[in-house]
Amino acid sequence: MKSSRNDLSRCHWCSADPIYQAYHDQEWGVPEYDAQRLFEKLLLDGFQAGLSWITILKKRERYRQVYQGFDAQFMAAQTDADLQELMLDPGIIRNRLKVHAARQNARAWLALAEQTDPAAWLWQFVGGQPLINHFAVHAEVPAITTEAQAMSKALKQAGFSFVGPTICYAFMQATGMVMDHTLDCFRHAELAGGAATVKQQ
Repeated sequence: MKSSRNDLSRCHWCSADPIYQAYHDQEWGVPEYDAQRLFEKLLLDGFQAGLSWITILKKRERYRQVYQGFDAQFMAAQTDADLQELMLDPGIIRNRLKVHAARQNARAWLALAEQTDPAAWLWQFVGGQPLINHFAVHAEVPAITTEAQAMSKALKQAGFSFVGPTICYAFMQATGMVMDHTLDCFRHAELAGGAATVKQQ
């Protein structure tokens, strides 16, 4: 029932916003192995830099529209004129560096895909399996880890931008590479117990 859903104990960062709660309950920390979805999440975390995640979450559908479902081929082929037009769209973050970085990252993604499976390549930084943490409170959750630093360095070497260690760790948390729901959150027991399933939105 709706009332019981609202009464659930969630992570400290999750507000009462229904969109945020749905994201927390259904997506965050759930292992994601689909390359296309990983590409989308990596770019969205880059767009978040300097902003709140809920801001990006509320613009996600518009991003999916303008990028044709985060089609890397489409994004990589965008012209400077296309990007300038995107800068006029109020439905996305109109930051020139981020708009241009998205095209750059799409090209880097395609180059990576020619050499290896991008999903497996990203998951290698956690050994191919989710790292299950058991933090009691939000203050214990790190912003950067050695795994995130390694991913950031490798992504930059592969030609990506907006992939600093903090962004990479947020990406790892979002995609379930690390499971950072705190012990007081109802999702911790579900995900730590191996009940995680990929939920498409």
